[in-house]
Amino acid sequence: MKKPELMAPAGDWTMLRSAVKNGADAVYFGTDQLNMRAKAKNFQIENLPEIVRFCRDNNVKTYLTVNTIIYEHELAQVTELITKAKLAGIDMIICWDLSVIEICSRLKMPFAVSTQASISNSSAAMMYKKLGAKRIVLARECSLEDIKKIKSKVDIEIETFIHGAMCISVSGRCFMSHYLFGKSANRGECIQPCRREYEVLDKSTDKTMILGEDYVLSPEDLCSIEFIDQLIEAGIDSFKIEGRKRSPEYASKVVSVYRKAIDLYFSGRDGLTENKLTAEVKKEMLEELRAVYNRGLSSGFYFNVPGESEYAGIYGSKATTRKEYIGKVVNYYKKPRAAEIVLETGVIKNKDNVLIIGQTTGVVEFNVEKILLNDLKVEEAVKGNRITIPCNELVRPQDSVYIIKQISLEEG
Repeated sequence: MKKPELMAPAGDWTMLRSAVKNGADAVYFGTDQLNMRAKAKNFQIENLPEIVRFCRDNNVKTYLTVNTIIYEHELAQVTELITKAKLAGIDMIICWDLSVIEICSRLKMPFAVSTQASISNSSAAMMYKKLGAKRIVLARECSLEDIKKIKSKVDIEIETFIHGAMCISVSGRCFMSHYLFGKSANRGECIQPCRREYEVLDKSTDKTMILGEDYVLSPEDLCSIEFIDQLIEAGIDSFKIEGRKRSPEYASKVVSVYRKAIDLYFSGRDGLTENKLTAEVKKEMLEELRAVYNRGLSSGFYFNVPGESEYAGIYGSKATTRKEYIGKVVNYYKKPRAAEIVLETGVIKNKDNVLIIGQTTGVVEFNVEKILLNDLKVEEAVKGNRITIPCNELVRPQDSVYIIKQISLEEG
């Protein structure tokens, strides 16, 4: 059985480095043109060679998203983008507009068909294979049984989402943001008005009522950690994590958890080693995933159509932790492996869970073992203090420092 590829989002350099460091086999990202996450920081075309060099040095594949609808005046722009992507060594383009498919075919550039194409049956999969697709990203609405049947009938790579945001519309084909705010989801500009709470207005009396007991247009996020073994056994080629607009620590945590789960599954496949991906381990992993941004966690469409209980219920995140900025790194001492930090706000205590985030560093997370203030060991430090704490991983001046705090039920 082939180990599936683990594909991570990369909205900027910090997220890209975090994803690679935590075990991604591939990353997907957009430039500032023609991708479905226009509100992510994204990269410039000029960054592509550097991205490819960094990823190849780490044995990670690079996939460029060109997955919006394309207008007539943009055809030359698409050709230029894909030409430069090929010259840079990008491994594959993710697209769905037939104009992009035609340009990829003409330039002999490998392409995957995006979930925006809503591929949900073997006939459609076969059609895209005939057009030259190397891979198809199935619609989120496909069940696990659907996926198995399509995989058995069409010899093409299958990619599916395993974690991240779900959309109330079929594979993101929604005009709500465009109608209300002139920001089209199909151009990567969605501002997600669906995530809000709504009222029903009776115009004759000017009376209003909250619509439902939850956020009726805001589904919970997909999480497959509890049945990841079933997805592996279905023969899916690539597992995709959604989240190019989310934080670097989100990418770091989610990638690391799924990396561990996949590796544990395969470590017990030799017939001699006990299965280490137990129900108890999955439960622990689920709690790790709850700690970072989520709107609640759901199995999506894998086993049935999501029901009424699988809506977010709140605006924003249900994460069990939050990060709190406290200062910046001013130096790193390699021999003792320690970071010198200036505290600009707040308090840091011994045993606190710390995040250090930087564009080159990525994300470093650890528990404070010791705090030195003026070479003296202290239990806590406050705003204005210049402290040194042990840190096994290299961090850099100007990296931001946060402490991670648990969120109480009252705060949630």
